[in-house]
Amino acid sequence: MGNKNSCCSYASPTPVRKTPRDAALPETPEFNCQIPTSEPNLPHISEREPDDGEADDPSVDPSAATMFLERSKQCLENGMTRKKSQHQIAPQAGGLKKSSSCSTIYLDDSTVSQPNLKNTVKCVSLAIYYHIKNRQSERRLDIFDERLHPLTRDPVPESYGSHIPEHRQIYKFVRTLFNAAQLTAECAIITLVYLERLLTYAELDIAPCNWKRIVLGAIMLASKVWDDQAVWNVDYCQILKDITVEDMNELERQFLELLQFNINVPSSVYAKYYFDLRTLAEANDLTFPSEPLSKERAQKLEAMSRVMQDKFTAEALKNGVKKWSSMDNINSQGQSARRSVAILS
Repeated sequence: MGNKNSCCSYASPTPVRKTPRDAALPETPEFNCQIPTSEPNLPHISEREPDDGEADDPSVDPSAATMFLERSKQCLENGMTRKKSQHQIAPQAGGLKKSSSCSTIYLDDSTVSQPNLKNTVKCVSLAIYYHIKNRQSERRLDIFDERLHPLTRDPVPESYGSHIPEHRQIYKFVRTLFNAAQLTAECAIITLVYLERLLTYAELDIAPCNWKRIVLGAIMLASKVWDDQAVWNVDYCQILKDITVEDMNELERQFLELLQFNINVPSSVYAKYYFDLRTLAEANDLTFPSEPLSKERAQKLEAMSRVMQDKFTAEALKNGVKKWSSMDNINSQGQSARRSVAILS
């Protein structure tokens, strides 16, 4: 610090190519503290291009079809329908669909940036159900086998691996974990992404004997990657009383290794899974409830629309396009009214 002769103050001199005449002269030692730039910078994981083997992986490639939606279509093509229950279908007043009118506007409160928690967990549970029902084979790993690593002290019956769990049973298990750990709806979508990535990378299938531990590992990893307040493994032991911390640690370690430590989820992949879950919900009558548009929410939507309008107006003026003012934008003094671009919250 402060030394004018420091090697870091000046760039290193360009090396001079020796000629045969001065080859015998003694060499003067030179110091070079510059960082070598011969090797290219390593890209961030979010900027990593998918490999050739990942081109058809739905958890990485946004153009690839999701596995759960493809397997759900198999039941519809074969004429099979899932048994519906009042617990799974959102109730509607009078059994009629709510429609907007001049006095009341009904909107779905679930968006890609803020999904509805309850309905998202229902859709993810339904996707897991179709994964189990339409599995292609019986490829398994011991770490996920509940008969080898039970989640409860009660012995696992011999016929445990032959009965496909109902959607209600899967939803109850996932909902219990999300409610106890206070996880978000976005975490449920990431859970499904990790689950399908595991099935693709490890080349295994989710079956009646391993679905709970696979879902548990995906939820545990998604909560640590997505949520700011991560849930510790010991916290899951408080939810599942009979499981040990050592078992949870080993489950997490092997899950990460099978994912090849690829925990990145691009925003395009996340959006694809969200809209495919909505498609799955519509195909199975899992309707997203509509709520009346409140005055506060209408003000927020109006404020956001004004922001976009001001943005487009600024771009139009920049490109030389003349904007005509309407009477709504003119005040009593004949001047253009100035509007705030702040979004209400």
